[in-house]
Amino acid sequence: MTNLEPSVVRMSRDIRAAAASLSDTEARYFVDTYYQHQEARIREQHRIRQQEQSGEPHATLVWLKEQYSILEQQIKGALSRYAEAHPVGRWAQQIPGIGPVIAAGLLANIDITRCPTAGSIWKFAGLDGTPKKLEKGVKRTWSTPFKTLCAYKIGESFVKVKGNPNDIYGKFYESRKKYEQEKNEAGEYAEQARMKLENFRIGKETEAYKWYSQGKLPPAHIHARARRYAVKIFLSHLHEVWYWHAFGQPAPRPYAIAHLGHAHDIKPPFFDPATFPLRDPLLPPPRKEIEPEMAEDLEMEPAE
Repeated sequence: MTNLEPSVVRMSRDIRAAAASLSDTEARYFVDTYYQHQEARIREQHRIRQQEQSGEPHATLVWLKEQYSILEQQIKGALSRYAEAHPVGRWAQQIPGIGPVIAAGLLANIDITRCPTAGSIWKFAGLDGTPKKLEKGVKRTWSTPFKTLCAYKIGESFVKVKGNPNDIYGKFYESRKKYEQEKNEAGEYAEQARMKLENFRIGKETEAYKWYSQGKLPPAHIHARARRYAVKIFLSHLHEVWYWHAFGQPAPRPYAIAHLGHAHDIKPPFFDPATFPLRDPLLPPPRKEIEPEMAEDLEMEPAE
């Protein structure tokens, strides 16, 4: 089989237009399917390189990779229509590193009527500091797919665009990484390093063990902390914009600023309440009390 032609049926114009009215459940499925096809395409590309190096025929693998690629782009187009149909989706896509798939994933996973604070979104994304090793019978408070979308995919997107002259959140990552490295070198994470060695099986031959045994966090751990920090700032901004759109009121200030006296209140980019579209009709805002554990401290580096 050497003349295989791409055979995936492309979306018609009518179907693409209908994608703007996808339900949130359908959009979540499309987002998950997009990433599944993306992973499959990357996997097939790796196999093709292996076949090329060994001199073996690989036309069928090329065909299969093309099918995944076509489906990937078709799904991305549908999700773009879905995200563009929502003012918050349009706002999010102005951010370097946030494309239509990620914007759609945020819209489809977050119920703003259940998010009185940004901490509610952090908690659902597993970014609020809740222990990830749960005791038997304890219900999980985060969504694994949403955690992957936020903590990894959004975070890595911000890292990739940090060299972009229009970048916003990659700069928060860079600043926080430097701050975390300085604390790490000063031995301020020695207790965390000790707990890692006590509670996890870490091979003594690994690079991570070398760092932990010196009372320091390994570079990958520092990277993850800085990445998480940038994502939490973005999600806080997303909540502020969405809260205004849905309820026509300013979002409650982060707990660290409203109650703990921290001075850093970073405003969302590309957002002017005077001109941002409001939902019609407006919804009643969530009435749940702000809880410290749901509005984790967003402490920046100490101001000079």
